Amino acid sequence: MNLLVLLALSLVAAVGARAEPLFSFEATPGKLPKTVVPSHYAIELKPDLDKLSIAGSEVVDIEVGKATDTVTLNALNLTIEAARIDDDAAQAASVALDQRAQTATLTFPRPIAAGAHRLRIEFTSQINKFGRGLYYVDYPSEAGRKKMISTQLEPADARRIFPCWDEPAFKASFELTVTVPQEFLAVSNMPVAREEPADEGRKRVAFAPTPKMSSYLFVLVAGDLERATGEADGVTVGVVTTRGKVAHGRYALDSAIALLKYYNEYFGVKYPLPKLDLIAVPGGFGGAMENWGGITFFESRLLFDPQSTSPTAQRSLYIVLAHEMAHQWFGDLVTMAWWDNIWLNEGFASWMQEKAADHFHPEWQVWLGASEAKQSTMAADARRTSHPIQHPIADESEAMAAFDGITYIKGQAFIRMLESYLGEDTFRAAIRSYMAAHAYSNATTADLWQALTMVSGQDVAAIASAYTEQAGVPLVIAEVTCDDGERHIALRQERFTIHDPNAPPEHWRVPVAFGPLRALRPSATALLDGNSRIDAGPCSEPLKLNLGDLGYYRVQYDAATQAALAKSIGEMSAADRVNFLADSWAELDASRIPPGSFFALIDGIDPGDNRVVWDEIIRVFTKIDQLERERPGRAAFQAYARAKLRPVFDRLGWDQVVGEANDREFLRTRLIRVLGDFGDEVILAGARERFAEFLRNPASLRTALREPVTRLAGRTADRATSDLLRELARKATNTDERVRYYTALAAALDPELARQTLALSLTDEVPPSSVGTLIFGVAGEHRDLAWAFLQVNFAALGARQGPFFRDSFAANLLGNFSDREHAAELANFAPAHETAGGRRMSARTEETILTDADFVAQSLPAVDDWVKAFLTHP
Repeated sequence: MNLLVLLALSLVAAVGARAEPLFSFEATPGKLPKTVVPSHYAIELKPDLDKLSIAGSEVVDIEVGKATDTVTLNALNLTIEAARIDDDAAQAASVALDQRAQTATLTFPRPIAAGAHRLRIEFTSQINKFGRGLYYVDYPSEAGRKKMISTQLEPADARRIFPCWDEPAFKASFELTVTVPQEFLAVSNMPVAREEPADEGRKRVAFAPTPKMSSYLFVLVAGDLERATGEADGVTVGVVTTRGKVAHGRYALDSAIALLKYYNEYFGVKYPLPKLDLIAVPGGFGGAMENWGGITFFESRLLFDPQSTSPTAQRSLYIVLAHEMAHQWFGDLVTMAWWDNIWLNEGFASWMQEKAADHFHPEWQVWLGASEAKQSTMAADARRTSHPIQHPIADESEAMAAFDGITYIKGQAFIRMLESYLGEDTFRAAIRSYMAAHAYSNATTADLWQALTMVSGQDVAAIASAYTEQAGVPLVIAEVTCDDGERHIALRQERFTIHDPNAPPEHWRVPVAFGPLRALRPSATALLDGNSRIDAGPCSEPLKLNLGDLGYYRVQYDAATQAALAKSIGEMSAADRVNFLADSWAELDASRIPPGSFFALIDGIDPGDNRVVWDEIIRVFTKIDQLERERPGRAAFQAYARAKLRPVFDRLGWDQVVGEANDREFLRTRLIRVLGDFGDEVILAGARERFAEFLRNPASLRTALREPVTRLAGRTADRATSDLLRELARKATNTDERVRYYTALAAALDPELARQTLALSLTDEVPPSSVGTLIFGVAGEHRDLAWAFLQVNFAALGARQGPFFRDSFAANLLGNFSDREHAAELANFAPAHETAGGRRMSARTEETILTDADFVAQSLPAVDDWVKAFLTHP
């Protein structure tokens, strides 16, 4: 019997049979008092797209815990005209709005008795230009420019539309009636219950009441839309688009029908709403939002047009769809109690997206493809400004700052490791138990650990808490010895850090999977809790830890084992090659090994190797090229990168081979872009030639190559080409095409053209959702230009972009720099520090800049020396 079985048996008696939920409404963090609790909202909204205002009223069923003469709820940028209790004119409230706290306090002439009551509020709110609350989208169509409205409410923007208890623990049902133009199609969380004519060519659309849900999941979309539907397990699944585009939703619709059936079976709780709409919005925000029953997507994240969209886009479309649909259970049916547990939503949806995609499309090798995001997240987690997966959230700005790689990708990676450790069947049984116990309610991380413990018989919290309650990456240090042909491994752990010599030590229980490097799966897993010595079988071939890259930890080997693995890198699985390369790069990044130890590994990689292996190498090359900008070693490094990458491209060529796998096309398109960025004149000339032919005959350039070819045409553009790209962007009615042309404009190497592109971000020509595309695109080669432009125009840009712009934009832009001076500029840039969330994001970027500055000072000269030696004697 192995160690894990013994551990499981010893813990069965200790975990007990406690089954009651750990979530406590009264103990949940938040700003609002819990003495008054809503149970149902009947909301009527009359949006006016001409005045950009909303006339609204609501009747809220509330439960008063103890007599009180005040009710405090959330309200932001709205006016409350009247509020009263139980339609009693004598109980009309006075209203005090606090914009800073984002609350409205209603004070009544006499106390409201404990028990059930109805609160009636009449209010006026705003339709925003930026993608928060209820916002409008002005978009091009074949019939000219049109307007529509949509919502984006996570984490705390329902309060911009109607007064409400806008915290996730205050679950209630919502019954919406909205008045819109007669020709509009209106979509919300639930099906339409009835429609009736209203005045001035408008109609009133009433929707069925929702189940109990958090306010941030409320959705309203209305415009000149059309809808196509299918059915899955008795649920109507729909795709909603602007007119003329519904056929492009067929791939998403078919995928959603299959996913819904799969999730119904996996979670053991069927999707509980009668319909699920997938709604394509051509602007306002750049992602997707899991509103219950009405998921919104930036149009290019949902629609697939084979005439203009690369076939490779289907994969990313599917992943986003699988993520948002997983939220219908993890997040919507069972909701985190407060934003400190947001990883319960995002980490699990990120894990489930890959699990579902791997189930339906094993040929995609999605877990292998997820490695790049995982490695970037581990790099961030090794820095001083990392944070635990689960960490305190004080306000809405901090909640926004929590939507980051630690929450999504570390959460995803940890869950995958935990599932592998406990076993798929055990893990699924626990998830089903968790779903059933907390449906229509809220939960905490402790509730999840309880469910996993009850089913597995193991003290899951003892393993999991270190990964969720403390920051950092474990480093497993392995010393391998052979005695009389038998292998022994001495293991110990440290905290892996980058640019953090004074980091406090941390301790983990690390499930270390290991086996011979050619093995398809680990031969054993050891739970490393401190130091350990393991007997690992005969010394027949090199042994690799973290076999299959299932774990969230780094590995450092003794010199002999490292050398043996490096020599045999071509014999590893693709996942293990990526993992071995990534750990070696991380050691170089942390100044633990010299550059040659890493770059020599690349010599062992075949030009025909797996796409993701080369993606990992490209990730490193791109990072170093960024650090080399404006430095004398850049030209030599780009020559070295071209020497390594060009043979990979030459094996693929510009043209597809009949029957080739999609991964070849993925790698081909990435290589075209990267080689062009690295100054490969043959690639640049080929891109210009193909772009010129595309302008004469669009069918001449297959859709997969349009993005890299167009971007490289923009990169080397003269004024005539730049003007042409801008005109193409202005005329495009397809969102993918419009973004593609603006992205190409922003890539220009000519600084004068870059200035013109930056100026466009202040005009109505560019939708707010594309402003970041322009500015960050310019910053790729003209970071000083972009930063100067942002400082001068910060207020004007902020007015168009909304409040999150203030918190995040400057920090994200300054992440392009790698010198202490710009770290200091960010530290002194007052607008980025006005909120707690802004201060968090700025601190992370400052640390990233300082880390890069250290690499430039300490390691980049050695990289330059190695490259020089390679180019002299390749």
